[in-house]
Amino acid sequence: MTTQRQLVQSLVKKGALAPEWRDAVASVDRALFIPEVIVGGDFGEDPEGWLRIVYADGPVVTQVNDGKATADDAFRLATSSSSMPSIMLEMLDLLDVRDGHRVLEIGTGTGYNAAWLSHRLGENRVTSVELDEKVLSLAEENLKRAGFRPTTVLGDGRDGHREGAPYQRIICTCTMRDVPAAWLEQCPEGRVVTPWGSSFFSGSFVTLDVVGGKAQGTFSGSPAFMWDRTRRGGAGRIADLYREEQRGVKGTTDIPPQHVIQDDPAFFIGLTVTDTWFRWCDADDGSGEATLWFFADDGSSWATVEYVPDAETYEVEQYGPRALWDDVREVFLQWHDLGKPERSRFGLSVDGDGDSQRVWLDGPRQPVGRPSRL
Repeated sequence: MTTQRQLVQSLVKKGALAPEWRDAVASVDRALFIPEVIVGGDFGEDPEGWLRIVYADGPVVTQVNDGKATADDAFRLATSSSSMPSIMLEMLDLLDVRDGHRVLEIGTGTGYNAAWLSHRLGENRVTSVELDEKVLSLAEENLKRAGFRPTTVLGDGRDGHREGAPYQRIICTCTMRDVPAAWLEQCPEGRVVTPWGSSFFSGSFVTLDVVGGKAQGTFSGSPAFMWDRTRRGGAGRIADLYREEQRGVKGTTDIPPQHVIQDDPAFFIGLTVTDTWFRWCDADDGSGEATLWFFADDGSSWATVEYVPDAETYEVEQYGPRALWDDVREVFLQWHDLGKPERSRFGLSVDGDGDSQRVWLDGPRQPVGRPSRL
């Protein structure tokens, strides 16, 4: 039978489990935080299959479409989960928790991460905020079953939890487009770690050190977290967003489409093209051809670039009030002109007065992308 011990062994083998977190991970049974029916598993029908999912180093989706009734043939957006344990540990390593710290967690989810923090620091030093009432209720039950009673709060995580401040650490378990001013007010001397990005590219952690209520930090990792529900990115099925009768403006490009969605250029493009998302679709005929789709978050515009192996130019079609490929191409060429900088050279500064956040290249004096008002 698959067990918690095997999960621990897997994490140790991967080099993901730091000594300071080993006791917490070994002592807190992940199965206590996973419902019997999950996406891809049902304990009642296949107990061993359910256990394999639970004790694997992988994410477990526990809610789709915000818990709303969903038809079998409808698009299913994952909206709550138990995150991949090795990614949770990567975040905690970035957070650099020390004994005596008070930690604010944004996004309680199943409660598993709050349990680790409670085991390490003591439940009286952990506060967790969750927007979804049902998700929070289940997390509280999970935590009690595991023997923990940290402070849990129903509310918008963007507001933090002023009553428990100040905190020395804030960890966010959903992807943010910005760092709310309330977090810096409540953690004026410490560290904030959150998944961060835009609809175009959201695969970064930002680790911010906060001094005097002002934050500055850098990007790393390859996370794939669910969005802050108040400011989600676009998502959906192509069949639901595209109609064959729609006819766009056709053209060509000499930029291989796969080049714009590699991590470094996609990160840079996403600093300006914030409200567009993409999907790469391989042809199913073995030809090696593919279509790169772009969609505006509001569904008003789309674009395609047709990839053919060994081609010198690629067909482009753009529909709607925005020419999405033109937007992407322009910023991609800007990235080239800057010397194709890697993501590790960029950083983020957030003003202490909550005025704005700025992304910069090689230092705060070289801002790039589109400044964001908080």
